[in-house]
Amino acid sequence: MTVTKMSWRPQYRSSKFRNVYGKVANREHCFDGIPITKNVHDNHFCAVNAKFLAIVTESAGGGSFLVIPLEQTGRIEPNYPKVCGHQGNVLDIKWNPFIENIIASCSEDTSVRIWEIPEGGLKRNMTEAVLELFGHSRRVGLVEWHPTTNNILFSAGYDYKVLIWNLDIGEPVKMIDCHTDVILCMSFNTDGSLLSTTCKDKKLRVIEPRSGKVLQEDLAMPLIEEEIDGLSGLLFPFYDADTHMLYLAGKGDGNIRYYEISTEKPYLNYLMEFRSPAPQKGLGVMPKHGLDVSACEVFRFYKLVTLKGLIEPISMIVPRRSETYQEDIYPMTPGIEPALTPDEWLSGMNRDPVLMSLKEGYKKASKVVFKAPIREKKSVVVNGIDLLENVPPRTENELLRMFFRQQDEIRRLKDELSQKDIRIRQLQLELKNLRNSPKNN
Repeated sequence: MTVTKMSWRPQYRSSKFRNVYGKVANREHCFDGIPITKNVHDNHFCAVNAKFLAIVTESAGGGSFLVIPLEQTGRIEPNYPKVCGHQGNVLDIKWNPFIENIIASCSEDTSVRIWEIPEGGLKRNMTEAVLELFGHSRRVGLVEWHPTTNNILFSAGYDYKVLIWNLDIGEPVKMIDCHTDVILCMSFNTDGSLLSTTCKDKKLRVIEPRSGKVLQEDLAMPLIEEEIDGLSGLLFPFYDADTHMLYLAGKGDGNIRYYEISTEKPYLNYLMEFRSPAPQKGLGVMPKHGLDVSACEVFRFYKLVTLKGLIEPISMIVPRRSETYQEDIYPMTPGIEPALTPDEWLSGMNRDPVLMSLKEGYKKASKVVFKAPIREKKSVVVNGIDLLENVPPRTENELLRMFFRQQDEIRRLKDELSQKDIRIRQLQLELKNLRNSPKNN
């Protein structure tokens, strides 16, 4: 008699992240009383690093954002100092990955600005940026730092262009001009040699950023399709390359679903869902070196709850009983040291990120220092095009500002012309006197 041995296989995949759960911070560890912007632009309006939390705020007469030291939780006073140098609404903010007190912002005023936040945070309103970058002819909706190169910043405007800025010289050095509509998102591969964008024209593009060449467009055949729910709201994706986990957060609801991605079928494995009744306007994400490894925290969101004026940290935790460092859930991860200089990257070099261990390295301070270049006002020429020439206004505020600037310029030119007329008359009189003097007779 032959006996067939049956092997029992569980329905779920064996995964160390199968039981990851979301833990909301206690109220005293949240940030309260914040006038979060009511702007409907589809951005997160929030940026966080191991030192500071930055949030775009509702403000009159220009754009502003708050910068709060992470340890300063609780209620924020209404007169708390702001970064308020933009003349239009702030649409995006991003911290420099290598210098923790440098933040980039972009605005409806068509500018990108670089700010240096003092140690310990702001004591008074900050209106002067260390760099003001003008090159777009429409409002600027997105900024992204290069993941491995120091002082290279990408900006995407409503002029459908992506500008690459070398902050060592404070100038745009490349322009990517392949989009036919508004760019909605920019993202890099690990070494920053490729840029992917999504666009309002419903196309996804993979671009070689230094040449501007489109390598792939509108990748039409997905490996897998997953229906999330019947809601029509926007989904914000967050991918953690260290754990291969994908988090999907719905704008306007309070849920965050998370999956594990693998290179084999079925490619996408549902893990769990974090649920909350409070809807999120946007989410900031803490870099890996700012996580609490002693609590087995593998991801941390900062959730913007507009109706409550609240920023709520949500920790994603792997349940473990051991109190020792869990090396298997914390692989070596990109750290705070750049791999390349701007000149090296622009010359064609690619290099993987400089990795760090979270066991010891996460408390080390970056050695990189930001030095703003000294620049004179001049035209901005990229690919033979002067980006500042004939920039048309798009809003009533822009039109008024342009009108008043032109009025000032006309007055200045009239004064200059008047002075020159007087000088010409003086010279004519002197010449006449010389001709009539006795020596010339």
